[in-house]
Amino acid sequence: MIHAVLIFNTSGIPRLTKFYTPLHQSSQTLIQKIFSLISIRPAGLCNFLDAPELEAFLGPKDGSDERWRVVYRNYATLYFVFVVDGAESELGILDLIQVFVEGLDRHFENVCELDLVFHFDEAHHILAEIIQGGLVLETNGDEISNSVKLASKARRNSFTSANPLSLGSGAGGPRSGSLQTPLGWLTDKLAGVATR
Repeated sequence: MIHAVLIFNTSGIPRLTKFYTPLHQSSQTLIQKIFSLISIRPAGLCNFLDAPELEAFLGPKDGSDERWRVVYRNYATLYFVFVVDGAESELGILDLIQVFVEGLDRHFENVCELDLVFHFDEAHHILAEIIQGGLVLETNGDEISNSVKLASKARRNSFTSANPLSLGSGAGGPRSGSLQTPLGWLTDKLAGVATR
């Protein structure tokens, strides 16, 4: 099972956090602990490690000898980190990280740290298309991209139909044809003053 998905930059500042199991301590201290574990590792080492130190944060594994595992990839200035248990394949999780990054790249057209900061809701939506409740739902990049585009289009249509003062012509349904945008209203008023 996947217990947490974290994205943080090379300074350890979290950009996306999603926990699928309850925490026993603060999420900030868990993120700092994981960052301290992986930031000191040389680039030549493998991208997963056993992390018995995380038992204080996530609780001990149910009486078994299994340990928490941290699987991560470093892309430019971002670390993509998954905290998993022994039921997950480390190589499968590395592939899942790749699917997640490709989904973000498709949506944001070459994702960067600022995309995650300013569009965190869309990043969470992409993650929710891939993982729900700690279990993998979808790994097909085309399916993920299509469902995110549909949800984004529905969100825009809902906003423009519910907000008659939204800027732009909008395909907002039956109300948008007769209502004028604030910019159009202001232009008409200024044009009317100029003709006087």
